[in-house]
Amino acid sequence: MTPDTFRAQLAEFTALLAGRPLDAGLATWLNHHHGASSATYAALKAGCEAGVAQGWLCHREGGGIRYGRIFKPADDLQGFSVDVVDMQDIAGPHHTHPHGEIDLVMPQGGDAHFDGHPAGWVVMPPGSAHRPTVSQGRALVLYLLPQGAIEFTA
Repeated sequence: MTPDTFRAQLAEFTALLAGRPLDAGLATWLNHHHGASSATYAALKAGCEAGVAQGWLCHREGGGIRYGRIFKPADDLQGFSVDVVDMQDIAGPHHTHPHGEIDLVMPQGGDAHFDGHPAGWVVMPPGSAHRPTVSQGRALVLYLLPQGAIEFTA
């Protein structure tokens, strides 16, 4: 796995998201068609794990969280930016999602949850806010942010 092959994988996936509203319906659709038991989930999880192992994902660390934006918003990614975080039993900084956020929760051994959600997809609608929290273990979380928009609370 390389950053370029990971990007191609994500571009193919984000093409499926084009024009869809970021809402509960999208979360249901994602978990039904691309959920934790799907080939899509397995491929994206393998790509994230390889990137972390190879050092080009989650290459920064702060406050006990490893993180990194691997791709800025781009046309081939349907305007999404791509971030991946590596968290274990910790809450991250509070922030809002001006345009929403799509998260892929990938437990790393055990049954880690992200904001109370198990392995799979979480969709936060535009204007939502949270303090991202991983509990019950360690998880990688892939974030897709429309236009890369995120606003951290002071």
